[in-house]
Amino acid sequence: MGKIIFYEDRNFQGRHYECSTDCADLHSFFSRCNSIRVDSDWWVVYERPNYMGYQYVLSRGEYPDYQRWMGFNDSIRSCRTYPYTCLHPPHSGGSYRMKIYERPDFGGQMMEFQDDCPSVDDSFRYRDIHSSHVMDGYWIFYEHPNYRGRQYFMRPGEYRRFSDWGGYNSTIGSFRCMRDF
Repeated sequence: MGKIIFYEDRNFQGRHYECSTDCADLHSFFSRCNSIRVDSDWWVVYERPNYMGYQYVLSRGEYPDYQRWMGFNDSIRSCRTYPYTCLHPPHSGGSYRMKIYERPDFGGQMMEFQDDCPSVDDSFRYRDIHSSHVMDGYWIFYEHPNYRGRQYFMRPGEYRRFSDWGGYNSTIGSFRCMRDF
């Protein structure tokens, strides 16, 4: 079973809260979050309650301050766990497949990917992705090239418009498969 520990202060100091399941509202457990330890599995932590707001995808490791998980501030209000076996099911053979589209509702130019893409503009010729279909594996969209900026967690399914994955706009600069990185 996965575990994540939230600390109110930097460098794992101050009041803390250990969590091993999804939690839609963490506000009653701590007022701010400045460091995190992920003991196992993958976690997606959210800026606002009910899995809303900025998303941060965290793998096993230590994050001594919120800039280490690319956080914009010290607000973490909900979290979800994704066990390693969920992201790497034995029957999938570790395959990853996703289609991205230039327009909403799977319109316009389309390109299929099976691996990481450090620059959408270089590979797809369009920086805006308006819809996506994740066929295999779990992926992370990033706002900027080279895996920087806002993150969007993508599980298998159809995303007809950028708001379906929690995006504030259609600008995606890079993306990668959720492997051990």
